[in-house]
Amino acid sequence: MSISLELTSAAADGRHTFFKLAFAIGVMVAGLEIGYLLHSPLPYDPVGYLVGRDFANTWVGAQLALTGHPQTYFAADAYNRLLAEKFGASYPLHIWSYPPHVLLFTWPLALMPYMAAYILYCALGLAVYLAVTSAGGRRLDHLVLLAIAPAVIVNIWCGQNGFFVAALLAGGLMVLDRRPILAGLLFGMLSIKPQLGILLPLMLALTGRWRTVLAAATTVLLLVTAASFVFGVDVWTAYINDAMPVQSRVFLREFENFMTHMPTAFMNARVAGLPLPAAAGLQIGVSLAVIGAVMWTFWHRRDADLSNALLLTAAFLVTPYAFNYDMVVFGPMITKLMDRDGNTPLDYGLMLAVWALPVLTVALGIAAIPLSFLPLAGLAARLLWRLQRAKIPATGRSEVGNACVAVTP
Repeated sequence: MSISLELTSAAADGRHTFFKLAFAIGVMVAGLEIGYLLHSPLPYDPVGYLVGRDFANTWVGAQLALTGHPQTYFAADAYNRLLAEKFGASYPLHIWSYPPHVLLFTWPLALMPYMAAYILYCALGLAVYLAVTSAGGRRLDHLVLLAIAPAVIVNIWCGQNGFFVAALLAGGLMVLDRRPILAGLLFGMLSIKPQLGILLPLMLALTGRWRTVLAAATTVLLLVTAASFVFGVDVWTAYINDAMPVQSRVFLREFENFMTHMPTAFMNARVAGLPLPAAAGLQIGVSLAVIGAVMWTFWHRRDADLSNALLLTAAFLVTPYAFNYDMVVFGPMITKLMDRDGNTPLDYGLMLAVWALPVLTVALGIAAIPLSFLPLAGLAARLLWRLQRAKIPATGRSEVGNACVAVTP
């Protein structure tokens, strides 16, 4: 009895220590964001970007959507000429990188001034993210961490869509068992950020969730059809011929400032100065290992919480193109894992490293220490070790969906 109480007390102490450290990191990053805003000549920041930086793409894209012919500006030269007309001749370089069907959702933002649209976008995104990932729970510690995660602050700073991406991915996993068609709808909408959903078809096939696969494929088809109807079929040829080649130039180090925001093996290798073939070879090796890990994990029923954590971590390791602001989705995963019995200092340390990674990625990149993918690789390896040691459920289906983001009341 005394041993059990000691173990329970040790687990509680570990959770409390992790919460305090994670909260402190979040407060520090939030302070940096507040300082950035206080020193910004709104609506511009101290270095000439509009506050919200990437939100300029979303807002201008919304305006282009209302013209009915956004594809005219998918090419980098035409797009940056447009930005120069709107924001000044010296406005920093931007590229258009979103699939055309994202414009079906963002066009109302064009009806507002820039700052009003940016504030609404961030506030609405945060509200949706918290509503979905809290799963109706009232755990104050979870809600606090979800709201102040470094990835949340970085996402606001960048004016990116990480809130909505996290809601789609986490929301789909939440309802996967109870409402497989809705899960498929959410996964299909995740095609606005397709690189983060690469492993979903593999997981769904291994777990036999064919209704979800069909619903996701149907959703993607409907979105493509709707975009083609609204903007014309040539919106897709323009995206493929004009927008995608510009994105591929990131791999050639033409936009190195973008690369420092990506905690992937390939981008770390490129920032380190490795030639393209060597960086590609490293990424291929990591990707193959990750795919093998996901196949092993979902081939049989295993611990559901750990399985989902492995899937989300693998989603960032398998692709060479993932940004730190996309890591909002790690918030609910980590708040779920922190409550598990059996966590060791190593587990909390790895979770804390991944928690801080959205900011560390930039700091390491600027310092020319391109090792930001290692915390993700370390966490994936540790999760595999824990999955191998965890008991496989004797009966019933692995609750893949509920495990990732459910909050204990």
